[in-house]
Amino acid sequence: MARVLVSSDHAGVETRAAICQTLRALGHDAVDMGPTGSAPVDYPGFAHALGRAVVNGEADWGVLVCGSGIGMSIAANKIAGVRAALANDPYSARMAREHNDANVLVVGARVIGPEMIREVVQAFAAASFTPGDDGRHRRRVEQIEP
Repeated sequence: MARVLVSSDHAGVETRAAICQTLRALGHDAVDMGPTGSAPVDYPGFAHALGRAVVNGEADWGVLVCGSGIGMSIAANKIAGVRAALANDPYSARMAREHNDANVLVVGARVIGPEMIREVVQAFAAASFTPGDDGRHRRRVEQIEP
């Protein structure tokens, strides 16, 4: 299966642990990148570290968690080659992979509950990029690359 990096800020510590459990139950190698406690931390550093590691091939994809998911999404997408997608439902998670070739899933721990997060992670993990019969999805992904 896939090697998946998982990181968060302080708002996502418990959610991150649950995501790692879900990924391992699906047979993936989930690597917890911290932080280790619930003391406030600055999320950009965690998003950048995970994003760089994914782009450098240290993992197949990654998952980021913060309170809303918005900050992590913005920070991760500053890394060239990262296509981070905030998903609050399984459909969006699946479409992010299938149509946008997302390589980082972002969830908001304070926006959706634990069961929905589990379903979102499962949907993202099960999906893969589909370039489209006419290559339209690949063409569009190429247009958003720096």
